[in-house]
Amino acid sequence: MKKILIAFVGLFTLALTAQAQKKSGAIQFETTLDPAAMASANGIQLSEEMKARMPKAVKTNFELLFTATNASYMPVEDTEDSNGGGGGGGMGRMMMRFGGAGGAREYYYTFADQKLTEVFDLQDTTYAMPSKLTVALGNQNFNMGNRQNNNANGTASSSAVQFLPVPPTQEIVKSDETKKILGFNCNKVIVKTIRKAKVLDVERDIVDETALWYTNELGFNFSPNPNLWTEGAVLAIENKGNSTLAKSIEYRGVSNKDVTAPKKALPITAEQYKAKMEAMMKRFSGGQGRQGGAAPAGQVRNIVIN
Repeated sequence: MKKILIAFVGLFTLALTAQAQKKSGAIQFETTLDPAAMASANGIQLSEEMKARMPKAVKTNFELLFTATNASYMPVEDTEDSNGGGGGGGMGRMMMRFGGAGGAREYYYTFADQKLTEVFDLQDTTYAMPSKLTVALGNQNFNMGNRQNNNANGTASSSAVQFLPVPPTQEIVKSDETKKILGFNCNKVIVKTIRKAKVLDVERDIVDETALWYTNELGFNFSPNPNLWTEGAVLAIENKGNSTLAKSIEYRGVSNKDVTAPKKALPITAEQYKAKMEAMMKRFSGGQGRQGGAAPAGQVRNIVIN
C-alpha cells in the first residue's frame, strides 16, 4: 500500500511539473512576403523587368517567448529572400522594416492587465509606445495604388487603380472552419477591408481578405500583427502575398528579462509618434507632405458579422 502511495505521489508530481513547464516556452513563426503579389493587390503596375529584379519570396523568422504572466515577440535573424544575398537583400530588409507582420519592432505583453508595448528604434533613439490588440489597419498600404511606377523604358505610368480619399470599411466574418496548428485547435476569422477606388475611371469597391487562425488553448491573447486580432492567440495570418505561420513550439523555461520591455526605452505616445513621422515625411518630400487619399489611422469603420 505504501509503495502504491509513493508511486501515485510520484506520478502526480511529474504531472504537475509537466503542466508547469507548458506555461512557458517559445513559438517560432515564419513570415513570407511576395513583393510582386503585394504590389498587384494594391493596384500597382509593375514592368516585367521590375518583377524580375524583385525576390520571389522574402522570409523572416520571428520568435514568441512566453511565461505564465508575460510574452515578447520579435525577429530573430536577418531577412532572407529567394534571390540569395544579391540585390534582393535590400528589398528584403526594407520589407521587413516597413511591410512585415510586426516589422522590425519588438512587442511585449503583460497578461494580467492586457497591456501591449511596442519597442522600436527611431532616429538613433529606442522608444516604448503603449499599444493594444485590435482590428484596425489604419492607413497601412491604402495609398500604394495612387503612386506612380516606372515602366521598362524608365518612364512613369499611372496605376489603373486609384484609391479614393475615403475611409475604408472593415467586416469581421466568423467562419465555421477549423484546423490544427502545432496541435492546437484553431478557429478561422476573415477580416475584409473594402476600399473605394476608380478602376479605369469606373468607381468600384476593392475587397481585400485576410484570414486569421486563432486558438484559445494557449491561455493568453496574442497576434503576430497587433492590428489583426479578434480573440485568443493567432497562430496564422493569410493574405495576398503576405502570410505568417507558427512553425514549431518548445516548452521550456524563459527568463523574465526576455519578456520584459527594456528599461532604456524612452516612453512615447501614439500621438507623439504620429507627429514625428509626419515631420519626417515632410522633410523627406521636401516639405510638401504626403499626397493622395490614405485614410487617417483610427478612421476605419468596423462591422462585425457573426
